[in-house]
Amino acid sequence: MTRAELAHAPRWVVKVGSSLVTNEGRGLDHAAVARWAAEIAQLSRAGKSIVLVSSGAIAEGMQRLGWHTRPRAIHDLQAAAAVGQMGLVQAYERAFAQFGLHTAQVLLTHEDLADRRRYLNARTTLTTLLGLRVIPIINENDTVTTDEIRFGDNDTLGALVTNLLEAEVLVLLTDQQGLYTADPRRDPDATIVRTARAGDPELERMAGSAGSAIGRGGMLTKVLAAKRAARSGASTVIACGREPAVLTRLAAGEVVGTTLTAEHTSLGARKQWLADHVRVAGRLTLDEGAVRALVRDGKSLLPIGVVAIAGNFGRGEVVGCHGPDGREIARGLVNYAAHEAARIVRRPSHEIEAVLGYVDEPELIHRDNLVLLG
Repeated sequence: MTRAELAHAPRWVVKVGSSLVTNEGRGLDHAAVARWAAEIAQLSRAGKSIVLVSSGAIAEGMQRLGWHTRPRAIHDLQAAAAVGQMGLVQAYERAFAQFGLHTAQVLLTHEDLADRRRYLNARTTLTTLLGLRVIPIINENDTVTTDEIRFGDNDTLGALVTNLLEAEVLVLLTDQQGLYTADPRRDPDATIVRTARAGDPELERMAGSAGSAIGRGGMLTKVLAAKRAARSGASTVIACGREPAVLTRLAAGEVVGTTLTAEHTSLGARKQWLADHVRVAGRLTLDEGAVRALVRDGKSLLPIGVVAIAGNFGRGEVVGCHGPDGREIARGLVNYAAHEAARIVRRPSHEIEAVLGYVDEPELIHRDNLVLLG
């Protein structure tokens, strides 16, 4: 996607991080919220549909409760989120009301997007809101999530929402100017990356893994989010949320921050849902022949090509398929539960009935229910 194409894209997902929303944890930055609302209102008047993914509930709750260090206990985090979400939503509602725009709070968990029916319901709700010119304010539902079912960070959530809505652009606003070749706080020779291909492994090396004391994300999560968003054909911009008029300048085609472009055909909606599972129910380890059959030949996964399984998955759940080197190459809906799959691995399909006493499908995962991960 060129900058001109990015500027004219009709649907954007904009994510703002905790350090921006809460002024480095000192409390909600109402001036910044008002500034982003003004820019989004301008884009809305120009015909764009904008979804805002906002961090900040836990950080705002910490400030209200007088906590100076992010707690580790899940119940403390949930309590902080419950307290902070009140102020966060009120701030956005007041800011957008100045421009005659309604807002809607949408809290999501991984389970909402992992379940196909709930995934489609979330999509319908969001598209309906956009059709009404309402600005959805999305956050992870930190008041009920646990470590086992959380997205991990709102960069990932932003990418998932981008794919859910098939938005063309994901904008990740951060406290950095963009992605640098190295950490500019440690390397004075580091230079900003203006344009690169989303998914390029070199970007992950550049990004490192540093986060902040307030938020969970760092530059690495943004690079990985761009890679995920690219699966639906979306390009990602990583830019500084403190830059004046950052969103309207991007919409005008100006070079701001780092643009990570999607350079491959987007996945179909159902396969996109499969690829977007943050956590899978189990793991299949394949031999080299099975990897070639999936990646090169576009075949289904047969039991004979699986050398090991892990996890207590049920029939119809999403499992990851890994090559001999441990790299995940695909995900899919498995036709047999874990205890059944363990009995038929390394066996040809014609022996399934003799081993299990029945046969549902000759494949462990059918090609139509499998997506390759680039």
